[in-house]
Amino acid sequence: MGRKKPFRELLGIFKDKASFIKATLSAKCTTSSVQVAVLRATTHTPTSPPPDHRIIAILSLGHGTRLAACKCIEAIMHRLHGTRSAYVALKCLITLHNIVTRGSFMLRDQLSFYPSAGGRNFLNLLTFCDKTNVESREFSSWARWYAGVLERNLITSRVLGSFFSSSSSIENNQAHKDREILRALLNLDLVRETDALVCMVEEICRVPDTLYNQRNDLVYEAMRLVGEDYRTTQHYIMRRLDELGDRMDGLSRGESTELASCMKRLEDRKERLVEMFVNRKRNVNFWDLVSQTKMKAVKLEADMGMELIKMGRKVGKAEPSRFGKRVVEPSQSLRLLPCGGQWLGVDRVRLTVSTAIA
Repeated sequence: MGRKKPFRELLGIFKDKASFIKATLSAKCTTSSVQVAVLRATTHTPTSPPPDHRIIAILSLGHGTRLAACKCIEAIMHRLHGTRSAYVALKCLITLHNIVTRGSFMLRDQLSFYPSAGGRNFLNLLTFCDKTNVESREFSSWARWYAGVLERNLITSRVLGSFFSSSSSIENNQAHKDREILRALLNLDLVRETDALVCMVEEICRVPDTLYNQRNDLVYEAMRLVGEDYRTTQHYIMRRLDELGDRMDGLSRGESTELASCMKRLEDRKERLVEMFVNRKRNVNFWDLVSQTKMKAVKLEADMGMELIKMGRKVGKAEPSRFGKRVVEPSQSLRLLPCGGQWLGVDRVRLTVSTAIA
């Protein structure tokens, strides 16, 4: 005899059925088909992530009209913000993540409308909590973290000017194109982009401490997608560090200070990242480059500081001599006579002194 389904699972199935019926009865055909596709990908089933064929069905909406793409993002965001289930929230976020990495331009364009300060596609789940039981509370912490990672992904993409974790960014000889773009950037822009990518790594490292929950297929899928983002972030950081390495002597003191700070923040997350992801050989090369860049930036900053100190000392020594020269050597128009008590080259002016008392 099979295991009886808990009341929570039965209630979730009932809610899904009711939502399907409501979506099917919608008068608008486009809205109905979009809502059904989203509901099928984000059911209340607590153990499994959205099946790939359900994700593909949603991604296909981005190859139609812009209206369909807009309705798709609206339906997912409505589902995300309207649910109290941590499992549904995680499935919505996984679906959105797939749109970022695999979606068409129209879908990603609709998703990118959200501003960092809030908006119609804002993913803010900071207060989200499924209080059904202890397990749902733990999964809620994963949903909050995952939402933060996706938000940071979109913010970083806006700084870089493209969806950096998109699969299309790895194809079509993108590495060569990116190299040409980096060469055209100012030093300040390169440092700013590096800082944005480091912020992405820092957000990933805020993963909940309950790593044993990765045994759940839903959490495992979220971690797999985030792991791919992390590896892509590594590549983007390495490209910028390579370019900055060639320009190191041309950095200003402020730029070298900011770069050294970025590398320090990155090194502080190394242990956490090793816990989360497999430490492959590529990661060793990555950390070696980070360490070398930090040492070069720190040395450059120190050398510039010494130069400023030396310049200050030279100015300090030269100032008294210049001041004395101004006092001892009068100008040609103010020359003292040997006798007579008169100035040469200055007209005599009669001074009138008033005897009135104020």
